Parts: sequence; structure tokens; C-alpha cells
Amino acid sequence: MLRHHWGQGGACWQGRRSGAGLCVFDPLGDPAALVRAARGCGAILCLAGVVGERAARGADLADNAALAEAAVRAGAETGARVLLSSSAAVYGSRTGPDAGNCAEADALTPVSPYGRAKAEMEARAADLGARLGVAVSALRIGNVAGSDAILGGWQPGFMLDRFADGRTPARSYIGPATLARVLWDLATWPGTETDAGSESHDLPGVINLASPGAVEMGALLDAAGLGWTPRPAPGGAIARVCLTTDRLAGLVRLDPAEATAPAMVAQWRAMKDIE
Repeated sequence: MLRHHWGQGGACWQGRRSGAGLCVFDPLGDPAALVRAARGCGAILCLAGVVGERAARGADLADNAALAEAAVRAGAETGARVLLSSSAAVYGSRTGPDAGNCAEADALTPVSPYGRAKAEMEARAADLGARLGVAVSALRIGNVAGSDAILGGWQPGFMLDRFADGRTPARSYIGPATLARVLWDLATWPGTETDAGSESHDLPGVINLASPGAVEMGALLDAAGLGWTPRPAPGGAIARVCLTTDRLAGLVRLDPAEATAPAMVAQWRAMKDIE
């Protein structure tokens, strides 16, 4: 997805399997190769990690922290800032009148093993970055349209929770093209000098990454013309999870026109046409 939107220049891509334009190495088993690949780069974007499904097949969720620390050590060797792919799952279960909104300064209460692994990753990477003098930012990324369980996981007969007020679950989303633009802007973000001129401001240590607001899952399926059957939302179902994006909006351009269900579906359709 990112390679398509970013083009062939400007980034060095790492992978586990050979492919056009890929540097193939194991960041954990061959950290020197990671350092060589990062030479001359201003940022290391670590998207590698273990998700819950892979953990169920025997992968180790602790690799999330190990991969992040490998990126930070490479940043120390090369002078690159490090951007880590984190998740809204770190916020976990929340209560109270503002439970549906998640801000970067909120306490983390992850409930899933994946969420706990990502929270540990953030903490360990931040600690190592502080000790090694590396600027580290954890990007808590919302659902990416098409790489999610709704658009990406749709099948005939798809069922979706619906609450008593007629609404379906609302979540923070971002379209693939918007994601690519925002990640590029963060990866190339220029620090600004202070008035004293002796140090520079870098990116915040934690950034929520999503389009503003929340999108109903039913609205996404409707915009895509994908049929679904409502079912009563079970007790304990979470109606709304919205990542606040004020911090992100202070760093990059966020277009409200890209935050609607039809716009995100259009970006997803464009990617499907390419595939």
C-alpha cells in the first residue's frame, strides 16, 4: 500500500521474502543489516510486528517490543528518528462519560494480549530511545479501510452488531491514501529550532493516527454496496471508539473530506483496482 503511494524513490523497503525493490533481512537476527539499510535515512518506520492471529499460530507477541528496540538501536547508529506502528488496542477498556474518546495522555488499560504487547513495546522503546538519545514516536493507528475486519473481511452473509438506537459500532478509520500521505509527512517532518537555537523540537512521543471523528461500520459497508445483516449488539459491546486527532492535526494536514465513509471506500476501491 505504502510502496504504491510513495513510489519507488525516497524509501528503502525491507521484507522477509525477496521482491522487487526489497532489502531482505531479519531485523532481529541481523541487526547490522538493518543499520546498513538505514544509513542516510532520516527516519526508520517500523511496521513489522506480531498480531493476535499470528500469536495464536505460535508467533511470539514479545517480538513487537524486540523489533521496536532493534529499530531504536539502528536509529542510534544512524541518527534517524524512529516511528513505531502501535495500535488503539493499548487504550483497552474504558469507563466514564468520555469513554468513547481516546487521547494520547489517557491512562492505558489494555485488555487483550495484543494490546498489552503493544503497550509494552511503546514503553520499552521510549525508555531505550531516552537512554540512547533517539527520537521515538509511537503511532497509535486506527482502522485502515480495506485492511480491517469490515471492508477487508467482508463475506456474503456478513453480520454486524446493531445497538438499540439503530447505530452500528463506530470506530476511528483512515483511508489507505490518507494513511500513506500522513505517514510520509511524519517520516519527513522537519524539526524546528527553538528561540535559543541550541536544540530542536521533534515529534511527540505518542501520536494517534486516524482521520478526525469516527465512522460507523454499517456506513462503510453501505458506501461499498456490501450487504450485511444486523444482529442485536451483545452486552458489553463498545458502541464508539474515537482516537482524538488534535495532536496529529497540529503536525500534518488532515482533510475532513477524506474522513467520510464514501471517501474511504473510494480510496479502498482504488487500491483494489491496482491489486
